[in-house]
Amino acid sequence: MKLSVRLAALLTPAVLLAAACAPGTSGNSASDKDEKTGTLRVWLFQEVNNKPKEEVVDAVLADFEKAHDGTEVSVEYIPVETRAQRIKAAFNDPKSAPDLIEYGNTDTAGYVKDGGLADVTDEFAAWDQARDTDPTAKQSVTVDGKVYGVPYFVGVRALYYRTDVFDELGLKPPTSQAELISTAKEIRAQKPDLYGLAVGGAYTYGAMPFIWANGGELATGKGGSYASAIDSAAAQKGIKAYTSLFGDDNCPAAKCAGMGGNDTVTAFASGKAGMAIGGDFSHQAVEAGEVRGKYAVVPLPGVEPGSIAPAFAGGNNLGVLKSTSHRTLAVDLMKRLAAKETQGQLFQEMGFLPTFTDVRQEAAANDPFVEPFVETLAAGTEFVPASPAWAQIDASLVLPTMFQEIVSGKKDVATASRDAAKKMNDAFGSVG
Repeated sequence: MKLSVRLAALLTPAVLLAAACAPGTSGNSASDKDEKTGTLRVWLFQEVNNKPKEEVVDAVLADFEKAHDGTEVSVEYIPVETRAQRIKAAFNDPKSAPDLIEYGNTDTAGYVKDGGLADVTDEFAAWDQARDTDPTAKQSVTVDGKVYGVPYFVGVRALYYRTDVFDELGLKPPTSQAELISTAKEIRAQKPDLYGLAVGGAYTYGAMPFIWANGGELATGKGGSYASAIDSAAAQKGIKAYTSLFGDDNCPAAKCAGMGGNDTVTAFASGKAGMAIGGDFSHQAVEAGEVRGKYAVVPLPGVEPGSIAPAFAGGNNLGVLKSTSHRTLAVDLMKRLAAKETQGQLFQEMGFLPTFTDVRQEAAANDPFVEPFVETLAAGTEFVPASPAWAQIDASLVLPTMFQEIVSGKKDVATASRDAAKKMNDAFGSVG
């Protein structure tokens, strides 16, 4: 048996141009073939440090090829930044498309609408490991009650805080949203060279927990039909809580209104903030910064003392393309790449949080840093509307615009949220 070559090539400008010019809707159809030998093509995301991921994947592929004589697997690691163009182009050209892809979990509904992903509901239900999948992770591969892939890893955010600053000022980690806001402002008052809590007007996923903790929702509905709820009374309460953190008493609007998630983590890592909302995936950046050895992490508090604010459950999934001519093999490889053992290895090598609850608990027991993120997941997470319109809403910066209008004083919370709701409903209506 010949082992295949693992590719890690970057795209050429010509390929990028062709992908960018691809039509926006899919013309592919399900293949009527299910070949049991041949070459499977797989697209996975290129990481900043990709070698550890390649080593884990290569071990899985070697076992897969041994189990399926006459079968080879060719893997290409594609840049995350160009995934949308490449995957759209693949949906429109089944002959050159891969059999299996890694994709962002907020992309599921859009890819299903485009007709690109295969329905694997029956195979997922028959998979013995599926019963231990985190419910929110399963939701991220589900559209209209059907399953279109398997969760690969999950990421959530929690509260990073400076232990040296807290010790110096005699502070304790906040246990409620009110304490979080007052602690942030006390740090700023005592140390005006620091942001109390680094926040960003463009940090959508850092703001969402404030909305959810106050009982608000981004939208209501299901089955592909949604209506915005961002202007509800509960959502407005959460928006007010988050935007109250923009000002000279914490994070000046002139500097913080345009900041995104990476900016806030960078501010914390460089020693310019007493607290920040960061993900498990932010660990390496913080460790490489000025605050190494001087910080800790706790779950982001909710409204009630001792509660945990619901976090957005980000992460990636694996899915079989509808156009594959190797469906059975592709589904088997998908399960192997997302299996408990593989996810455990990816956590050890890359820090990716497993989507299986039992594997995650084991990871937390072996690594204390992971515990607050596992606690956050166990407390209950939220997800974006399972609508293809979400990609449009996200790309149009509807929510960042709303936050920035409020913190700049251009609009009050009621007006800005009402205008954002209209934009969201226009997007929901445009996809049917």
